Amino acid sequence: MGVKIAVVGGGSTYTPELIEGFHVRRDRIPVDELVLHDIDDERLEVVGGLARRILEKHEWPGRLVTTKDRAKALDGASFVIVQLRVGGQAARLVDETLPLEFGCIGQETTGPGGFAKALRTVPVVLDIAEETERRGARGAWLVDFTNPVGIVMQALLDQGHRAIGLCNSAMGFQRQFARLLDAAPERVQLDHVGLNHLTWERKVLLDGEDRLPELIESDADEVAGQIGIPVGLIHLLKAVPSYYLRYYYSTDEVLREQISGAKRSRAEEVMAIERGLLEMYRDTNLAEKPALLEKRGGAYYSEAAAQLIASLHADTGDVQVVDVRNDGALPDLPDDAVVEIPANVGADGAKADALDALAPEMLGLVQQVKAYERLTVKAAVDGDREAGLKALLANPLVARYNVARPLFDALLEANRDHLPRFFTRG
Repeated sequence: MGVKIAVVGGGSTYTPELIEGFHVRRDRIPVDELVLHDIDDERLEVVGGLARRILEKHEWPGRLVTTKDRAKALDGASFVIVQLRVGGQAARLVDETLPLEFGCIGQETTGPGGFAKALRTVPVVLDIAEETERRGARGAWLVDFTNPVGIVMQALLDQGHRAIGLCNSAMGFQRQFARLLDAAPERVQLDHVGLNHLTWERKVLLDGEDRLPELIESDADEVAGQIGIPVGLIHLLKAVPSYYLRYYYSTDEVLREQISGAKRSRAEEVMAIERGLLEMYRDTNLAEKPALLEKRGGAYYSEAAAQLIASLHADTGDVQVVDVRNDGALPDLPDDAVVEIPANVGADGAKADALDALAPEMLGLVQQVKAYERLTVKAAVDGDREAGLKALLANPLVARYNVARPLFDALLEANRDHLPRFFTRG
């Protein structure tokens, strides 16, 4: 029996990736109806048109629907994918540039930029989750790909929603290590641990055997170059940090790069790429994702999302890296802390086996960032200004009161239109 899948934020330029992922896995997840929901008429028409042409080219038997009506999109959906961006790329540009004025890194998911994005995003996703519970199919799953995934998922699971978070970084590492080992990706499994955008690869298992030590010995220079991490740090940790850890391990260097103005912000780059993509998508002869989409970011997104949904639907129990409650998997962290770890994915969700404890140098950072995430959730849900200021104090990339106080006020004012909870009229 087929299922209905709704994509909230279906006008995203990422959507053709997702369409391809479902097509490739049509044998594992028979989709009767795929609904693309967006609030932007133009994007919905352009992206939806390309999606339809791709599916028609592959003689996809299901029904594709585009709609601005969220209720219609969610009605009877078994899976709801959330890939939205509150405020669009314009808000992202503020996230990446305003913090620089206060001597802080500007990044859309990490540091004060990620904090601002979380304040805008958490209430919206919680509202979608609540409507999914009312309108979706019985036992419907919400799959969150909206950043900052860790904070959004902490809010969702704190309120008891049936949700799983997803990031593509682990799949990227899996593919990279598989190439270095000259092996098929499905033979490679990672000991990928930490929080979303704050993770380390502690083991690279090829057919169950850890090959990370020899990879570090032979290929650390290449790996370090690709993620922007000093090679000596990889040797010191005996683990491979994610790209996002460069913001913590090389804060001063990254800040100098950003303040120098030597290159455009990532938001400006993405804006230009998206303009080009949407122009391509308008071509009625185009019936496949263009190569330019690879520069948009989100490599392996379609593969990760479609694989996760296929496993939830088919109850396969295969191992995937997801964002879920810890529930004892990582010692020294509370059960209700949302972590990013390998877990067995089946019809009842994702269940992780017990993992080795985090090394002290990893644990300390994870605990501090988790404190920041929890305070950010409280601030976003309640419009709590005290919690918001405490969140910035807990964030390792801010941490100083004399910076956090004026920065917090500036972030609130810059995002006023998207933060009604903080600007109630008395």
